[in-house]
Amino acid sequence: MINQENTPSVWKLPEPTLRRLPWYLAFVKLLKGKGEIYVSSTQIAKEINVDSSQVAKDLSFVNVSGKTRVGYEIETLIAVLEDFLGFTIQHKTFLFGVGSLGAALLQDSGLKQYGLEIVAGFDIRRELEGTTVNGIPVFHISEFPARQKTLDATIGIITVPVDQAQDVADHLVAEGVRALWNFTPCRIRVPENVVVQNTSIYAHLAVMFNRLGFINP
Repeated sequence: MINQENTPSVWKLPEPTLRRLPWYLAFVKLLKGKGEIYVSSTQIAKEINVDSSQVAKDLSFVNVSGKTRVGYEIETLIAVLEDFLGFTIQHKTFLFGVGSLGAALLQDSGLKQYGLEIVAGFDIRRELEGTTVNGIPVFHISEFPARQKTLDATIGIITVPVDQAQDVADHLVAEGVRALWNFTPCRIRVPENVVVQNTSIYAHLAVMFNRLGFINP
């Protein structure tokens, strides 16, 4: 476990560092699976394509130190990173919009390994009411307030059509949800005390297509 009194808050981390830490974690987990005991910042840097000094600086935020000419103990590094990133705590989550993308996320059992426990899905279509996806129950959206009172989800995943995104976000915030993972192209507006993470597949596609256009065939 990390000494929280001496550890900088995740919110004080530079965002690029916070985005790199899960990549480091994934890599060292692969090394653990291969039976490796130690990993150096140079190894991590080569895999992630960053400078080794950047790796060392990033890891300094999580209060883990390596041994000279040996590196970081992999078991310890995994435990510290998982704890620091919040992956060891299960966050109850509701998903709104059980279409193709929403259903795919419900099917993704790997999310639970990283602390995201989707406990229910909601949709406006009555024909989905009472069904399950990957063992997760699906309810009509009108049941959300009652389900929130019993399950007390802290996170809401939004995979509804873009024209419904703001209304759904307002509904979630009104019922006490404190963080939103928004998969729509809509830039939703929320109070300052609510966290929003936007993940636009379409924006990432645009970047990929643009870069592809500069590559010689």
